Amino acid sequence: MSQSADSIRQAAVLLEALPYIQNFRGQTFLIKVGGSAMEEQSLVDSLLRDIVFLEAVGINPVLVHGGGKAINKAMKDAGLEARFVGGLRVTDDATISIVEETLARVINPDLVERIKSAGGKAIGLAGTTVFRGQRMKGTDPATGEAVDIGYVGEVVECDTSIVDLAVAGEVVPVVSPVAREIGSRATLNVNADIAACALAKKLKATKLIFLSDVLGVMRDPKDNSTLIPSLNPDAIDQLKKEGIISGGMIPKVDSAVDSLRGGVGKVHMIDGRIPHSVILECFTDTGIGTEIVL
Repeated sequence: MSQSADSIRQAAVLLEALPYIQNFRGQTFLIKVGGSAMEEQSLVDSLLRDIVFLEAVGINPVLVHGGGKAINKAMKDAGLEARFVGGLRVTDDATISIVEETLARVINPDLVERIKSAGGKAIGLAGTTVFRGQRMKGTDPATGEAVDIGYVGEVVECDTSIVDLAVAGEVVPVVSPVAREIGSRATLNVNADIAACALAKKLKATKLIFLSDVLGVMRDPKDNSTLIPSLNPDAIDQLKKEGIISGGMIPKVDSAVDSLRGGVGKVHMIDGRIPHSVILECFTDTGIGTEIVL
């Protein structure tokens, strides 16, 4: 009897997902993963199985990954100290070499191989083949003055030709957050959130999904029951004034609103530590994180 009940529940889950699958067929989901969501291997495997599922039901997933903690470790192993100004990594000649090496030879190929192991098809793309950028200054938090932080950039334009070919061939593009500097052609280190937003706007993604180590936007970060399930720009402005949205969450929500105004359908902020969080957010009636809409 219990086995029959379990089977019925499983069927109900599939039927709940059906209208979402039908609605999203042929559309693009841009998924950004980084930070703590990349630390536990079982959770990364869970995410990558979600991505394979998306592709299998006719949705076009595109993955942009970070790598900050792996880069910090590689720098430490090389005897270099990681320095940050306003949340941006100071990137000199030695640092940009480690950034490129870690992203291109460690993180990106590992994600590609694990997607393949989960039964999917994937191709690793260096961000320098996709993103064109220009250098940006950091802001000294003590003085508010602009500071030179080296090979750090913002995305000016995206060349999606390789991404488009991969998607057309039902292959998942896995893109690293580095850009080719316009003019010098030097490699620039780009914040992965910024890179994901730029690519999502260019692709006119139906969804831009940020995986992090928090449930979403919460009125009280220590109380999961205060999760705010849906926000729009007016609500975001009010929460900023109240100090509820502060610190590192401000650039995330600002980037989210910018993406929406640039043509992205909806932005989701979800906890990558929850197994199958992408499926739970996108294919269930309740979802699990915060959605941001215009």
